[in-house]
Amino acid sequence: MKDFRNKVIVVTGAGSGMGRDLAVQLARRGAKIAISDVDPNGLAETERLVKEAGAEVHSQLLNVAEREAVLEYADAVAGHFGTVNVIFNNAGIAHHGEVEHTEFKDIERVMDVDYWGVVNGTKAFLPYIIASGDGHIVNTSSLFGLLSQPGQAAYNSAKFAVRGFTEALNQEMIIAKHPVKVTCVHPGGIKTAIARNATTSGDHDAKAVGEFFDKHLATMTSEKAARVIIKGVEKNQARVLVGADAKVLDLSVRLVASKYQSIGARVVGWGMAKAGI
Repeated sequence: MKDFRNKVIVVTGAGSGMGRDLAVQLARRGAKIAISDVDPNGLAETERLVKEAGAEVHSQLLNVAEREAVLEYADAVAGHFGTVNVIFNNAGIAHHGEVEHTEFKDIERVMDVDYWGVVNGTKAFLPYIIASGDGHIVNTSSLFGLLSQPGQAAYNSAKFAVRGFTEALNQEMIIAKHPVKVTCVHPGGIKTAIARNATTSGDHDAKAVGEFFDKHLATMTSEKAARVIIKGVEKNQARVLVGADAKVLDLSVRLVASKYQSIGARVVGWGMAKAGI
């Protein structure tokens, strides 16, 4: 996928952040764009920007956790454009809280969007992407799909699941000799709204958690992250690490193996206590 001109590209979670920047940058490269999100205002703004970039756009409100809606959406997009080449399963939410204090419903909600949303999007669009003869599936995991962190059990679970699902899919496409490349994306700290919109359990204050992430952990803009992801797709990379933090921490886990858990517990625990979150 070295030339995006006239390719039909689907981006979920396009109402803000990386999803918006992916849609706009791909539009500037001559792609036809299908965008979706649960936020009508954010989606409308992305639609405006994509049109401003000169691209044909299909825009629809969509909750990726609702399987039947996603299946109908895939049919609608394919019907509108006549084909689908690429999907960026990008939509995601977050929750901060220890397992001890987190309700089942909070874990289920994160899994429904972050994992099942990826599965729904992949399954719904895969037949069209295979039929296109030149396809690519790009699933957003996270740095937290490579290592775990206290307070992130729900998010870790979903993002590790996305990684496993995507890596298995990649191998299946190779075995079947389908004309489909598969990429799993692992962003580190990106300046998006996901942390600010995260829910919390226990004594954690949602606003404080979001502010801490934005101030200390979000080291890369979503615009730059989108450029890194697109470059990885152009190179047909099976795994794309986004940000120096993702690269350094991934290497660290490889070097120290399971010992990272005791190190992480001390470092993260100290940081959370000092920040009062």
